[in-house]
Amino acid sequence: MKTVVVTGGTSGIGQALANTCLGRGDQVVVIAPDPVKGKKYLDAAQKSGAADRAFFIEADLSLVSANRRVIAEIEDRFEAVDVLVLCARYFRSRRLVTSEGIEHNFALYYLSRYLLGYGLADLMNKAETPVVMNIAGPGVGAPGIHWNDLGLERGYDGWSAMFQGGRLNDLLGVSFAEDGSARRARYVLLFPGGTRTGFAGEFDAVTAAHIDRMKRAAQPVEFTVPPILEIVDSPPREPLSAFAEGTPLSLLRPAFDKGAAARLDSITRELLREKAGAS
Repeated sequence: MKTVVVTGGTSGIGQALANTCLGRGDQVVVIAPDPVKGKKYLDAAQKSGAADRAFFIEADLSLVSANRRVIAEIEDRFEAVDVLVLCARYFRSRRLVTSEGIEHNFALYYLSRYLLGYGLADLMNKAETPVVMNIAGPGVGAPGIHWNDLGLERGYDGWSAMFQGGRLNDLLGVSFAEDGSARRARYVLLFPGGTRTGFAGEFDAVTAAHIDRMKRAAQPVEFTVPPILEIVDSPPREPLSAFAEGTPLSLLRPAFDKGAAARLDSITRELLREKAGAS
């Protein structure tokens, strides 16, 4: 029995993965902000006879403090983590800053994934074949990173924020996999393609119309889950791998530049030190 941790596990791809893993006998920890949806997940597990393997942690993962609390709770309750699936994302047409002073998209889509991946690395080292599945994108081929304005204070646009988040996650994977002696988990970046899910967010009218068109053309979430689980169950041997709609991507692309990854890692660590000093 594997212990699987899923962020954003009460909707979309995360929900489908969590339910599938629970149904096949895994122990599944879902992390999401809505207690009502969390209760539905636990109630469904109770009805299916899987209550002893279903766990829900309520958390707003756009907050650094909440991520640290989640990490501590998982460390207290579980001996090892086999799989960490990072799905949480929330589109915003209008810029929002969290109560900790960080732009919301950067905080949730990138910083949370950074914190959880590194924060749970020790527990994943105790698993037989640990894997981090970062479901992100589109990162490869997206516009460049705003290095001098990662919070997009100047000229914020919801799509630019999302695309940059994908690019940041590409570089996160590079940094995480760089020191394989410290972290045994295989890191997998995956863009599953357009999927007919809730696409959580707050949209202006133009964006909402575009999202509706995207949903109509997208594949059902049921088609997305099997290839993800195939990778989770038999992760690549390489410390880092990337896939876009089932196609392996070369890590020689500029999107996976080690110098850029080191630069982002340094910026991130400094930001987290500042937040730790302010708390």
